[in-house]
Amino acid sequence: MSNFQQYQYPEVSPSSQQGAVLIVVLLFLILIILVGVIAVKQSTTDLRLATSDQINTLLLQSADDAHQNIEQSVNGSSDEDIYDDMLSRTGPFGYFILDTNSSEHEYVFCFRPRDRFFDINRTSILASGGTIFGNNNGYCDPAEPEDYVSSRNASMTQVNISLTPPSADTEAFSSYTIGQDSGSISSQAYMFDINNTAVLPAYAETGIGSKNCFEQTSQLDTVTDSEDTIGGCMAAAGVPNAVIYEQANVENQSQRTKCVEFGTGGGLLCTLPSS
Repeated sequence: MSNFQQYQYPEVSPSSQQGAVLIVVLLFLILIILVGVIAVKQSTTDLRLATSDQINTLLLQSADDAHQNIEQSVNGSSDEDIYDDMLSRTGPFGYFILDTNSSEHEYVFCFRPRDRFFDINRTSILASGGTIFGNNNGYCDPAEPEDYVSSRNASMTQVNISLTPPSADTEAFSSYTIGQDSGSISSQAYMFDINNTAVLPAYAETGIGSKNCFEQTSQLDTVTDSEDTIGGCMAAAGVPNAVIYEQANVENQSQRTKCVEFGTGGGLLCTLPSS
């Protein structure tokens, strides 16, 4: 007699099997979608980082290019026209050196390297009460194609130059050349604050309401609200920008009674351009 017993298993209907397969398929679809979403977010983040790095590089290059051109114009040959323009009474350095009432002003011009980077007829003087001359044509204008650094019309750079404010840490008579009369212009050295602000106007309007960011000061210590500075205003308006600060010492070196010109060449001796 056999001890084996037979059991009858319940039958599984085809419809219930199809439901289980559907659930598994849906789970796989959900996993695939999640993986896709994560991949898209990661690629978007990488793209933003790459774009941000490209923007920062472009802005820094635009601002630094202005510094290099200014430095070369002053240290270059005194026979060059650009040298006379920079150091003349209406130029960005000569204005402060030859005008005793200019200590609290800012000299403003738009950097245009595609032609002659500095146009002496397109400048503005910014004072605490506003522009005092220049008819506002020294400020960069996004609507002007020639105000952009390159023909791509991507970035533009505005230069703000002012005298470095006096400080208690400054050595007494450090701005005078030894062996020269203190009343002589050629014996004095002048310290300048140069702020170059590079922006990408295509990203947003370069203003807040009726306030034009280009017309704001570059001196943060003269305002109570950072939005009243050119860099702070651009940031508040959502315009990508970079401000590079440089301190320049402009002096007429002396060797006893013979003065050496600011730059090189056979140009001016012991004096600055008179106009």
